[in-house]
Amino acid sequence: MTDSAQQSRQALGGQLRDIRKDAGLTARALAHAHGWPPSKVSKLEHGNQTPSESDIRAWCSSCGADAQAADLIATLRNLQAAYIEIKRMRLPHRQRQSIVWESETNLMRWYEPFLVPGLLQTPAYAQAVLSHALDFFHNSREDLESVLAARMERQQVLYRGDHRFNFVIAEQVLHTTVGNDDIMIGQLDRLLIAMALPRVVLGIVPSEAEFVVPISNFCMFDRRRVLVETISAELTVTQPRELMLYEKNFKSLAEQALRGDAARALIRAAIGRRSERLSNQPDSELDQ
Repeated sequence: MTDSAQQSRQALGGQLRDIRKDAGLTARALAHAHGWPPSKVSKLEHGNQTPSESDIRAWCSSCGADAQAADLIATLRNLQAAYIEIKRMRLPHRQRQSIVWESETNLMRWYEPFLVPGLLQTPAYAQAVLSHALDFFHNSREDLESVLAARMERQQVLYRGDHRFNFVIAEQVLHTTVGNDDIMIGQLDRLLIAMALPRVVLGIVPSEAEFVVPISNFCMFDRRRVLVETISAELTVTQPRELMLYEKNFKSLAEQALRGDAARALIRAAIGRRSERLSNQPDSELDQ
């Protein structure tokens, strides 16, 4: 289990301890009430043992805190499923999982601080991103063709059904070079095209916008789950309280974002800078 997962388990244990103390029960009395070994309560409260759902229900029942059971169980389920070590998970499987989640989602809200969201990537841009990911995690590009095909297949969700998409990106996304200027010009043009799709909203947070909320990449699937990518793992958030925090975070970022003509102006300016740079390159460099 990752350090973050261990911390989450300890936090859950802390909640259980607070509930027991608020009820005025000793650890020994609680263990005796359910026929548990005396050490079990201590292990659960310190995060050294993961409770079962029945443990949580029994705990809350004995402490007169039945109303808190559902929230604690949601926390437990999130803990059990949240951390997927990326190196152990082959990327083709991850792409197929995304296809299922996205097809089941009515409203997708996606924030990216550095890269274009996967659903809006051109094949050339996606290939460059995925090549680096495969090199980093697997030291091999063996799966590149299948991963790229799956990512392109995912984009069909933009044109099917009645799904809605609200993308917010940082202005840095326009300036992060993936591949080269040719690839970036094609990708930036793709963003302009995506903005015309009837169910797509794209906003850009200007680089000089005030810092108002913690920032990391995340994608919200309705109000059911949030996917967050870290360096070593993917975090799937399903706990109601945490979902509300991500929704609040996205709302703040969306309020800062430029849309419509103002966003198009930023994209066209970025295209212009890259086009000018290409035109100023010697012919020998362009031929390489």
